[in-house]
This record gives sequence, C-alpha cells and structure tokens, in this order.
Amino acid sequence: MTVSVQTVNGSGCPAGTAAVTMQPDNTGFRITYSDFIARAGGSASPVDFRKNCQVNLLVHIPQGFTFAVARADYQGRARLADGATALERSNYYYQSSPDNNYADHYVYGAYSGTWHTVDATPVTELVYGPCGETRSLNVNTELRVDPGGATGATNWISLRASEGDVYTAVQFSWLQC
Repeated sequence: MTVSVQTVNGSGCPAGTAAVTMQPDNTGFRITYSDFIARAGGSASPVDFRKNCQVNLLVHIPQGFTFAVARADYQGRARLADGATALERSNYYYQSSPDNNYADHYVYGAYSGTWHTVDATPVTELVYGPCGETRSLNVNTELRVDPGGATGATNWISLRASEGDVYTAVQFSWLQC
C-alpha cells in the first residue's frame, strides 16, 4: 500500500510545510506540519485567527480491499489567555462523497502547554471507500483562535507539540470487498 500526495492547500500549510508518510505497518499515515499556527490578539495579524490545511491523497490499496478512516490523532501546543478559546476542526471525505461531517475540539484559556485530540469513529459509522474504485481522500484540518476579552495578549494554537513532533496520525479500518 502507498499514499501519493495529490495536493496540499491552505493558509495553514504553505508550500513545503506539510508532508505525508505511511505508517510502517500500513495501518495509516502521518501528516507532519512545520508551520501550522493560528493567532489572535496582541501583535497577530487580523487574518491569522483562522488557518486551514487540506491534504488530498491518492491511497493505492491492494485489489479486493477498501478502507475507512477509523481514527485520527492530533497533537499540538497552545497558549491562551483567560477568556480566549481555540478550536481544532477536522474532517475526512472521499472525492465526490456527500459525507462531510466535522469533528470539533476546543481548548479554553487560560492555558499554556500541549494538547491532544482524537477523532474515533464507531465501527457502525465507518464510511468505506467504494470497492473497485480509486478515489482521493481529503483530510481537512482547521485551527482557529477567538481571543475573547484577551485582545492584548497574542493567543495561539498550533499543530506543533515540539520539534519533530508535529502531526496528524490517521489510522485505517480495512474491509475485504
């Protein structure tokens, strides 16, 4: 199994700042980011409060199988003054698929440190790609900061836990057709 990156778009992942690697056991893949951060308040630019990154992947799978996104882990850092709120929003969908649900996770200030969220889909709600067809998988992630009343401080959230630990880890559920 292999994954080919078709496109990487968005204000949160300028050219050259996002990469995709397969997990060694073929259970999923990891997206690494080097500059995915949203800021609001203080010296932040008004356009920095929301950043997004959409990664479009072509997943080459063995014949006779299909897959669904079963789980995705996100890890990063945030610094929020009292009253500020940050959002990590994500969704996963196949090309031409009407299923486009979002998972929202919030971090509330005052807060300074690492954060970790998990999107886990119950087995009965897994959305598998169509058997016998190759379709692109889109992974769309958004970071947003609302400074609330803390406009004097620069509040931020990033998909950056520490150097070398910047990621979204996506795990598959396999189905034989």
